Amino acid sequence: MKNKDLIDEWILFADNDLISAKHLYDDLHPKQIYISSYLSHQCAEKSLKAVLIHYDCEPPKIHNLSNLCEMCIEFDETFNEISDLCSRLDPYGVVVKYPNQLEIDENLAKIIISRAQSIYDFCKAKIN
Repeated sequence: MKNKDLIDEWILFADNDLISAKHLYDDLHPKQIYISSYLSHQCAEKSLKAVLIHYDCEPPKIHNLSNLCEMCIEFDETFNEISDLCSRLDPYGVVVKYPNQLEIDENLAKIIISRAQSIYDFCKAKIN
């Protein structure tokens, strides 16, 4: 598979995670705030990994958005613009999948989805 094909596949998976996160938040009652927060993190993670592939860097098998963003900064310093968003989303990658680990309400879940959207948009613009 060529890098472009692989990059497109990572972006497609990121897009699907974001679509799912929004659907679980917007369309289901009660809102599925924990899984939508997790999928938001997944969207951001896959977006950052697509960028790394764009720069011919094999993305590590990690879930830490801050570390992935730091790797992107090595190729493009403008990724500093989203480093705060990445660090704010980091807690929702793993622990949110287990009971009693994080408290999330509807307002926070909406913010989490918005942050993921911003990271996704930023990464996609860098690739295109």
